[in-house]
Amino acid sequence: MSDLYTLRYRGNRVGGKPDEAIRDDLTSLGFKAGQIDALLAGRGAIIKRRLSASQARAYQQRLERAGLLTDIERDDASVPSASEASAAVRPSSPARFDAAEPTRSPEQQQSTVRRLEPVEFSGRGSEFFGIWIVNIFLLLLTLGFYAPWAKVRTNQYFYGHTQIDGASFQYLADPWVIFRGRLVAIVAVAVWVLVSELWPMGSLILLAVFLPAMPWVIIRSLKFHAVNSAYRNIRFDFRGNYVGACMAMLVWPIVALLTLMIAAPLSIFKTHAFMVNNSYFGTMPFRLKATAGDYYVFFLRVIGVVVGFAVLATIAGKLTHPGVAMVVAAFGYLALFGYFMAGLTNLVFNSTVLGLHGFQSTLSKRRMVWIFMTNSLLIALTLGFFTPWAKVRMAAYRASCTEVAVHGDLDSFVASEVKQASAVGQELGDAFDLGISLV
Repeated sequence: MSDLYTLRYRGNRVGGKPDEAIRDDLTSLGFKAGQIDALLAGRGAIIKRRLSASQARAYQQRLERAGLLTDIERDDASVPSASEASAAVRPSSPARFDAAEPTRSPEQQQSTVRRLEPVEFSGRGSEFFGIWIVNIFLLLLTLGFYAPWAKVRTNQYFYGHTQIDGASFQYLADPWVIFRGRLVAIVAVAVWVLVSELWPMGSLILLAVFLPAMPWVIIRSLKFHAVNSAYRNIRFDFRGNYVGACMAMLVWPIVALLTLMIAAPLSIFKTHAFMVNNSYFGTMPFRLKATAGDYYVFFLRVIGVVVGFAVLATIAGKLTHPGVAMVVAAFGYLALFGYFMAGLTNLVFNSTVLGLHGFQSTLSKRRMVWIFMTNSLLIALTLGFFTPWAKVRMAAYRASCTEVAVHGDLDSFVASEVKQASAVGQELGDAFDLGISLV
């Protein structure tokens, strides 16, 4: 009997081919929608088993034309029975999965090295203070026009002092590009103010024009931030479309309001899914594994914290003094802040994967509250001069609680084609306070 082969997909794709083109080609080959979603998300899979050498090469070539890079491996399975052989799919037949994910098999688990790489932050408050104070001075001297350079210098410092596996991140934005985008934002704000003063009805018309443009602003902001961020000279990317942004940023928030916030967890989940699932590292997409149910469970716990402190404050106010109730309410607010920020960060990071790599976040609610409280107090007592230490302190804590679950080699990623993105979207987002973030 001749040797049999297995066709295995490990998450690698042909660079430069858009997702929609790959999806169309895979659909024409007979893949189902769920299978295509898994492949585009970078999940490894065995495409086909028990193929002859010619069949394996034919499948491999057709998948490469579709946009997927696969490996041909010798199949060590036993000889197929007559019924199995008759059910085998020929190269001209629709392709299908024979297994979901190769890392689930014992042999793949043994051959894949898995390790936890901590995220390290080496910045120091005294060091960042020099950058911060110069930025403040130049902002005052230039009446704010130095802001793009201050922004780039700050991001470069925090990116450059954040490392994974011995390599630091890079922030590559050009301040002049941001400056041009900011000028557009200033003109837009000036027109808004002028029209509002001269013709109040005109401000409503401008609002009606701006609302449909808001998703575009958000997309451009996320795109600009992503393509100007890099790790090991591989740039990130964001490929969200206008329709997806409309659903995540306009439709679902409106649904949440119409349902008296009952759909708020679903709205936040849709926003996070849009941001994560359209983000890329090189050609490899990120994927959010969390479900809407996970968000509802988290928000039920948040409601439990709110109700608990509300009851405690009410009892304390009735049994002692109303001032005690205010103190309990203040502590409840801080506890809610810490629980929400730490819990939501942990939920998003622990549910995000990049190919076979994952992330782990173990932020403590109490520690987040303590850092936030002490930072705010020290900033107030020092008239703002503690701000550099506060930023470094929070960044260091977040990094110390974050790890990357690496499967194999981080160097296996292939950088996508470097793309230039306009900064106009980001700066419009800043001007109209439309900046969004995961947590």
